[in-house]
This record gives sequence, structure tokens and C-alpha cells, in this order.
Amino acid sequence: MSAVVTGWHVANRRRASLLALVAVALVASFAVDLATGPAMLSIRAVLLVLTGQSTDPMLMAIVQHLRLPIALMAVIVGATLGVTGMVMQTILNNPLASSYTLGISAGAGFGAALAIVLGASFGLSDDTAVPLAAFAFATLACGIVGGVGRLRGATPELLVLAGIACLFLFQALLSLLQFIASPESLQQIVFWLFGSLQRSTLGKTGVVAGVLVLVLPVLFADAWALTALQLGDERARALGVRVDRLRLRAFVVVSLLTGAAVAFVGTIGFVGLVAPHIARMLVGEDQRHAMPASALVGALLLSAASVASKAIVPGTIFPIGIVTALLGVPFFAWLVLRRGGTT
Repeated sequence: MSAVVTGWHVANRRRASLLALVAVALVASFAVDLATGPAMLSIRAVLLVLTGQSTDPMLMAIVQHLRLPIALMAVIVGATLGVTGMVMQTILNNPLASSYTLGISAGAGFGAALAIVLGASFGLSDDTAVPLAAFAFATLACGIVGGVGRLRGATPELLVLAGIACLFLFQALLSLLQFIASPESLQQIVFWLFGSLQRSTLGKTGVVAGVLVLVLPVLFADAWALTALQLGDERARALGVRVDRLRLRAFVVVSLLTGAAVAFVGTIGFVGLVAPHIARMLVGEDQRHAMPASALVGALLLSAASVASKAIVPGTIFPIGIVTALLGVPFFAWLVLRRGGTT
């Protein structure tokens, strides 16, 4: 018995050490993100501004008003996508699941495009109409898939099929909007679909962070049940888990998180797909450890992508969605090949 307890403590110390390393890497990436850009700054100058020891108005404007909201948004959205990816893959028992699998991001994209095309007709600014419409249609996509699941039983297969149908529906509607949009609106739609952090503000970051803080306790309360769900529906039921209710509740919560994340920055792929796999490699399958690990890894991935978006071509900032795809595709291919080689 003592050997089992000792092994448990050793495993916990290993997990804590690995998570600490990821957290240190995240802090370093965050600092580099604040320092890089068209006007390169030293880490020391950034730290002086953040600690209030610098009174240089130009430095304060660059760090506090231009770069800090973007760097914070990258961390918050990355953490949100990491958590949603982990929970999606767990409730669907599918290593390829993400918010894209269930059409939630496609719904948000259609909502944003609709607001861009029609927003001016109602006298609404894009800063107000686009996030609200993106969040509303992400929630609508959730309602469609969740409604089908409730009618026929919330099995993973049915939710995936309903999500794929929802995905194609909103993609078709989005294509229709792009076809009829004016050249100016079409340019805005394409830019939004690329995903970008450049229009971030501290207020928008606070909204996403607030949703994340409010929703995370619900997911953490279900951590044990989600871990049990990985054993299969029948075994989870035998352990007292109400599988259908758990799956639908987690799905709704994840949809709210996804809607809040994409409402302000557009569609960003691969973070929610890759981060959970890295987290499992670090801490295992226990959701009490895997969810925080996935949040940290997701935040690190998007923060690093933000740095890379400014480093690819000096003086030019690439849309973050393009960077995550360029970095995520080969990395995910490596994960797939590695997984295949170990089975």
C-alpha cells in the first residue's frame, strides 16, 4: 500500500513540475509578445512599463495600449480553446473533435458575416454587431446540435453527425453571403474568418476572461465524471454518472466558451485540436489535471503563434488563424504519426 501511495505522490510531483515548466514558458512567450512588433523593445523596458517604473509616454502607449490587450487576448483565447478541445474530445470519445467538428465555429463565422453585410442597415457598428452576432449564432449552432441530441439520445456518434450537418449548413450559408456581399464587406468577412488579435481591447479581453472564469467551475465540478466517461458509457453509468445529462451539459458549457472566444478574434483553428493531445502527453487522462494542462498549453500555443505572426515578415503582422494553421498542421501530423507508431 505504501508503494502505491509513494507512486501516486511521485506522479503528482511530476505533473506539477511539467505544468510549472509550461507556465514558465507561457510567461516568457507573453513577455516576448509584448516586446516584439514593428518597434522592437527590450524585455527590460517592457517590465519597467508593466511595473510602473517607466514614465516614457511612447513606451507606455506601445506596451499598455497597443500590445498588452493583444498579448492578453492570445493567452485567454488560447486557454479557452484548449479547455474546450479537451472537453469536446472527452465527451465525444473522438481525438479529432473540436468546436469545428460540431459546427460551432462555422455558426459564429456565419453570424459575423451576416452582421458585416447587414449591420450598416441597422445603424450598428462592426465592433458591436459582429461579436454579438457571432456569439448568437455559435449558441444557435449549439442549440441545433443539442436539440437533435436530446431528441434521439446524446450519443457521441449522433452529436458528431449533427455537428457535421450543422457545419455544412452554416458553411453553405456563409458562401451565399460571400457571393452577394459587396467588395468592401467581402474583404471584412475574409479578414474576420482568417482570425486576428489586432482589434483586441482590454474591455473585450475582460469579457472573454469573465466567461472563462464563470464557466470553468462548472467543468471542474464534472472533472471526475468526465474522467469516468473515458471508460465508456456503460462503465460510467455503473459508477453513477448520468451520461446523457453530463454530455449535454458539457456541450452547452463548451459552446458558450467557444462563442465567447471566437466572437472577438474570429475563427482560430488547431489550438483546440492540438493542445489536449499535448496535455495528455504531459499529465495523463485524469481531467482534474488534463483540463488545467490543456488550458496552459492552449495559452502557450496561441501566445507563441502571436509572436510568430510578427516574426514571419518583419513589419508585417499575419492573421493569427493562418499562423496557427501553418504551425498546427505539421505538428498535428507528427502527433498522428507518433500515435500510430505506438499502437
